[in-house]
Amino acid sequence: MATEIRVPTLGESVTEATVGKWFKKVGDAIAADEPLVELETDKVTVEVPAAGAGTLSEITVKEGETVNVGALLGSISAGTST
Repeated sequence: MATEIRVPTLGESVTEATVGKWFKKVGDAIAADEPLVELETDKVTVEVPAAGAGTLSEITVKEGETVNVGALLGSISAGTST
C-alpha cells in the first residue's frame, strides 16, 4: 500500500508553498523520517520528511510549482525497489 506525501500545515496564516527541491527521485529507496522535499513560503523553508520507509513511487508536483496545504506531493510504496 502506498503512503501519500502531502503538504503539512505550515503555520497559522500560511495557505500555500512553492516546491523548492526534491531530495530524491522516483525509484529511490527512502528511510523513515528522511527529508524528501523542500517547501518554501514567504516566511520559512521547511523539509517534508518521509512518513515511513519504502520506495519513492511517484512525484506529482514539480520543483517551482505552487501547492496548497494538504496537497498531494507524491507517494511512497512499501518495501524497496529491486
